[in-house]
Amino acid sequence: MTLLQPNWGAPPAVLHLSESDIHIWRADLNCANAKLQQLYCLLSEDEQMRAQRFHFERDRLQFVACRGILRCLLGQYLGLEPAHLRFCYGPQGKPTLESSADSVSVVSTVVSTVQFNLSHSQGLALYAITRQAPIGIDLEYCQLLELDTIAKSYFSSREYAQLSALPPWEQRTAFFQLWTCKEAYLKATGQGLSGLEDAELSFQCNQPILKTTGTECWQLQSLIPAPRYIAAWAVARQSWAVQFYNLDL
Repeated sequence: MTLLQPNWGAPPAVLHLSESDIHIWRADLNCANAKLQQLYCLLSEDEQMRAQRFHFERDRLQFVACRGILRCLLGQYLGLEPAHLRFCYGPQGKPTLESSADSVSVVSTVVSTVQFNLSHSQGLALYAITRQAPIGIDLEYCQLLELDTIAKSYFSSREYAQLSALPPWEQRTAFFQLWTCKEAYLKATGQGLSGLEDAELSFQCNQPILKTTGTECWQLQSLIPAPRYIAAWAVARQSWAVQFYNLDL
């Protein structure tokens, strides 16, 4: 299966996000303690409370890093203090930016047009940021799992048949490619697993093609962000210009 292997570059001094741009950021969540403390202080009270509810310290620290970095990135795009950003959440927990009623109208308009999504796994995080069009991103560490059992439970009969028909040495990569594409789409729409029946994937020319019950034209892209990871993003846009940035903390 063909997967994009991006060249991750340094971001420009000034970030510009046009309506056709997609910016994908990669960040290592294993931050130094001093940096983690700085990021923790940027979080809202509810985010800090959520962090404290994690049972394992590793998960708590990575949540703090992931959400703190998100605030820093969005703050750069919007020209706002990261700690002042406010989020609201959809029924399945998808975060979006909340525009304050007392904000300057121009700022509120910019906030309302910025679309973003994030995913993290095993110490690595990806952030997808664009304007206007809904976007979702999913990242998975390719660990040993009962892939056949999972595929039977969450893939359609046609998806499972297509996966099973591949040579054994291709099935593992294809599984994660299908999984991340489906997750990215479901995260973009905010449906969560409840929307599995509304979307079906197939491979054409080694690329995943999405068929949905809706009228929007969804584009998918699979990629390898780092060794042993597979990711994908889904966007409701027919064409785009994508940039890949590596975040150096």
